[in-house]
Amino acid sequence: MTIRTHIDSWLAENSGQMHAWREHFHRNPELSHMEYDTTAYIAEVLREHGLEPQLFPGTGLMVDLGPTDGPRIAFRGDIDALPIEEHTGLAYASAHPGVMHACGHDVHTAIALSTAIALSTYPLTTGVRVIFQPAEEVMDGGAQEVIAWGGIEGVDQIFALHAEPKLRVGLIGARTGAITSAGDIVEVRVTGSGGHSSRPHMTSDVVYALSLLVTQLPGLLSRRVDPRTGTVMVFGTINAGYAANAIPETGAVSGTIRTADIGVWRKIEPLIRELIAQILAPTGCDFEIRYIRGVPPVVNDDVSTAMLVEAARTIDPMSVVEAPQSSGGEDFSWYLEHIPGAMARLGCWNGVGEKHDLHRGDLVVDPRCIEVGVRLFGAIAQKFAYEANNPDGGLS
Repeated sequence: MTIRTHIDSWLAENSGQMHAWREHFHRNPELSHMEYDTTAYIAEVLREHGLEPQLFPGTGLMVDLGPTDGPRIAFRGDIDALPIEEHTGLAYASAHPGVMHACGHDVHTAIALSTAIALSTYPLTTGVRVIFQPAEEVMDGGAQEVIAWGGIEGVDQIFALHAEPKLRVGLIGARTGAITSAGDIVEVRVTGSGGHSSRPHMTSDVVYALSLLVTQLPGLLSRRVDPRTGTVMVFGTINAGYAANAIPETGAVSGTIRTADIGVWRKIEPLIRELIAQILAPTGCDFEIRYIRGVPPVVNDDVSTAMLVEAARTIDPMSVVEAPQSSGGEDFSWYLEHIPGAMARLGCWNGVGEKHDLHRGDLVVDPRCIEVGVRLFGAIAQKFAYEANNPDGGLS
């Protein structure tokens, strides 16, 4: 029996339990770095099935299957939720007001858990690690913590799925190279002498300086960075003043810088600082810049992406479509800074009505996508094992 046929058999017998796990995760969401009950629940289920999970120092955990040495593949599922009120009306809707799995992490966790349980009864010839990562949704994301805790030591390749409500269930969105974008935050605090609005020439006009920054920085950036890299600067806040006839002494703006090019991401901070200084220099205002590094783009390795695509086509030859590059960020990218791997989009739209977006309180995921995800992880594990055991393609 191959891994694929074993997975099919396991799903036929355990589909109900798999969906019950997912509904439990959805009903009991927890915010980033606070996934204590989720971690405990996953660990309990793994132990009930004879596995020995390794708990991380904070929240999250991982479990190893198969041989303890030799080639090893990893699958990641992220376990945290978002501070969003749920409006789905599902029977298993969030029981925690103001917290919801609005990004599909309950699905990711259920797929990872089901994959681990299903493979635990198969005679694996290569190692498999399943990582249940905390805190994907925050800037100081959990991926770097998992790496620091040894989560990818001994791992040769890593794979992940992300729910995609713009794709019909059954479809897999794949892309070689960058599939997400980097996302950094820049905050600028501007100070000046302030004064009466009737005498702006006697002040350092903070409001005027802020307006120059908001209108000029995005344009200048587009003249210094290749537009084909998808680099975009957008301001989200601007705060200054308290009266129409008074020029304030302080003000601030903040915004995001996104880029689809990892090379641009590595060098963009000095350029942003340079441009801000040039824009504000004529105003006479002083300023402070706080640049907050986010995550790099998820850059899918070509070999790993090809493996994922071939695995998906063994399940359904028509399942693979090209995924567009997202301008959103994903901390799975940090793993790919260390080892090759790939992330794919998992179709979860039921084909009826509006396609709701991620990070919305009305997001409803077609639960059939969980089965698709487990089958895909199983097929990837089978292909990894075959290639590891036949490095010459089976020709010798």
